[in-house]
Amino acid sequence: MTTATAQRAARNAMRLSVGAGVAMLVIKFAAYALTGSTAILSDAAESIVHMIAVLFAAYSLWLARKPADEAHPYGHAKISFFSAGLEGAMILTAALLIIAVAIQDWLTGLSLRNLDTGIALTALAAVLNAALGWHLIRVGRRHRSLILEANGLHVLTDCWTSGGVVLGLVLARATGWLFLDPLCAIAVALNIIYSGYRLIRRSVTGLMDEADPVIQQRLQELLDRECIARGISHHRLRQRFNGVAYDVDVHLLFPDRMPIVEAHRIATDIEQAIAAELKAAAEVTTHLEPHDDHLNIHPDDRVEGRQT
Repeated sequence: MTTATAQRAARNAMRLSVGAGVAMLVIKFAAYALTGSTAILSDAAESIVHMIAVLFAAYSLWLARKPADEAHPYGHAKISFFSAGLEGAMILTAALLIIAVAIQDWLTGLSLRNLDTGIALTALAAVLNAALGWHLIRVGRRHRSLILEANGLHVLTDCWTSGGVVLGLVLARATGWLFLDPLCAIAVALNIIYSGYRLIRRSVTGLMDEADPVIQQRLQELLDRECIARGISHHRLRQRFNGVAYDVDVHLLFPDRMPIVEAHRIATDIEQAIAAELKAAAEVTTHLEPHDDHLNIHPDDRVEGRQT
């Protein structure tokens, strides 16, 4: 799939997310107005936070795809991690708000009405969010878009929130135990806190350029294989995911007397092999070095592969 096609798919998915977010707000606040349910109000409050996060995610998706410029020579992709971190922080904020409102209502007295209509509207919101969330995650993973994937996880969190609210209201209606309404809201909030923590952790690891050990091992094995086949060596392999694409760099060591033209051709072949292995957008940089001269200058360097 071409880069242009991937970007178009991501933009369409984000537009769908924004439109669906507006629809969810209308449905949930209508349900709250009809029922006076604390759990539904909490669910609606989480949707407000979600809409703010979606709008920032849409901006981040646009900015992340901008090409590198003089002020940002490595591009703008890391905005993806800021977007995921913001979304996680806002999820946590919504969860704390839900807990506070639930406790307050529990202490001041509970009153519910029109539960059948409220349950139906909230269930509709849960189903729509489930479909949207899985779609966003699928598109995000297919096109390596952390922004879309984080947004999809947030939408699924919203779905579980609505589902929990429906369960609580059904039980409250069946048993007459109105305290189940705020209790359910608190339980849902705890689940939201966990989801927010996961997003924030992923944001931090991305901003800190944490390497993926699985990708590192795959590239290590590929380089060993490619270098041995060509009679050269390698060392200093590094990789990171910048939110949109992989950045990979490695030092290749060639026989001292090999012509630079031949060494450059081999390096280009290896760069293409790395990009093909990742099956995603990748920026691969190779540093060409003369084997013997390099080891004379850096005798403690550990190199891998085989020199002929």
